[in-house]
Amino acid sequence: MFVVDYKKLRLSFNEFHDLSSKDMPQYGEYCLLELKTGDYTAGGWHPSDNGRTATGYFLRGTADTVDAKEVARWHSLDRYDLAESLEKEGVNWINIGREEEGDRNVQFEGFKSFADRKAPKKEQFCLLIMKDGSLAAGRWNKWRHSAGGAFIYSSALASHSSDEVWAWTPLSSDEIFAAEQERENEKKREKKLNKNPSADPELFKYGMDIDTYYEKALEKLREEFYWATLTMMKKKTPVWQIAPLHGKYVFGQISKNYYGDSDIVMPWTGGTSADEFIDFLRSYTHDTVERSNPEVKFKLGTDINVYLEMAFKNAKKDYRWLDKEMLKKTWQYDIQRVDGDLEFVRRYRNESEYSVYDVESAEQFIEWVESDYQSVALRENKAVASYEPRLGHIVLNGWNLESYVFYKLKSGDYKVNVTAGDRTTGGSREFFITPDCFEAKTYEEFLDRYLKIVPGYSFGLGKEDLLPDKGLKEFLGY
Repeated sequence: MFVVDYKKLRLSFNEFHDLSSKDMPQYGEYCLLELKTGDYTAGGWHPSDNGRTATGYFLRGTADTVDAKEVARWHSLDRYDLAESLEKEGVNWINIGREEEGDRNVQFEGFKSFADRKAPKKEQFCLLIMKDGSLAAGRWNKWRHSAGGAFIYSSALASHSSDEVWAWTPLSSDEIFAAEQERENEKKREKKLNKNPSADPELFKYGMDIDTYYEKALEKLREEFYWATLTMMKKKTPVWQIAPLHGKYVFGQISKNYYGDSDIVMPWTGGTSADEFIDFLRSYTHDTVERSNPEVKFKLGTDINVYLEMAFKNAKKDYRWLDKEMLKKTWQYDIQRVDGDLEFVRRYRNESEYSVYDVESAEQFIEWVESDYQSVALRENKAVASYEPRLGHIVLNGWNLESYVFYKLKSGDYKVNVTAGDRTTGGSREFFITPDCFEAKTYEEFLDRYLKIVPGYSFGLGKEDLLPDKGLKEFLGY
């Protein structure tokens, strides 16, 4: 364990290099950077022109770079290990590299530690001494839902956990940190202004309850749609609220900002009076209410089994092995009142929590349930054989086609699973190859039908790729 007192520690960097095509870091090497402004930051070197010139950039994080043109000198961080020095008592000065630069060396001090429950300010870029004695740097990002945080230092949120850092000290302020500080200052100013907000008597002449304004708009909507309710109106989101902004109450839509620690209020700017806002509310919710006609939504009545039976029959046309016993293992559906209005709802098995299907017609609800039933059917029909075409590396819209596998199912039917992604994200989709595809007399005609389900322009393999594959043709029974 290190015994040096980090509070008294000074690091002296003595081996700076000027930017020169003959004297640059290795690709990816992390460096302390002295900018032409005199500020200090750090980043990993990414050369252009295959490293033949001193052009390129230093990467600090996702979309966070420093162009080589902005850099005066660089000093490697990767090439040094301070562990031996930090294990000696009484050390308060460590030279990083040979003492040959005289006045050109740079010193850092004022180190702090998480052990003392001290953390950097948000978005602050810091020089780090790691617990293994190595040097690093990164931009501080506090974890939102737990203690601690991490220093982001490269793309895809590559980071050093606070648990790995022995001591840290801030480097120079930059645009990202300055913007964050200004945001924090603005938040403080806004909080102060909103302690005692004023209310325009013309704008809020019907009081400070937003439901009063919704109800007045509702009266106007009912002239056109007799079924209109307040609940229907508030399906149009975001809903409007009365909130303080810059020291005044406004009609606004409220959302959480990216960091989740304060509200963003988007004020209504379409007029200056309460009656104008009421007219706006009527037009804002008009289409949502129009699509909420209960006579269209529940035209088959309020017995949920009628809708479920239709969805089951529709699904069973292609998914022939589906039976109702399988459906007991998945979502359960009902029609119930939610905030006074009838709604289609679903819950998983017999759990108490439910979600609302926001649909405008009986047909739309049946389609949603049918899709759920199809997923259950595929999950219950186990694969007994598989075939993966071997077609090399395929890139589609920046994503790599990672796998494209055909499966024969226990029932004798077929499905295909497609997986694609890049270095940071990806996903899989599963498609049932419907029986009408196999009614084709030739393999070529089969592919024409199949590619309407899994089109080549969306999933990487077209007819020209699949047609020559004799193994696939045989696997599919042609």
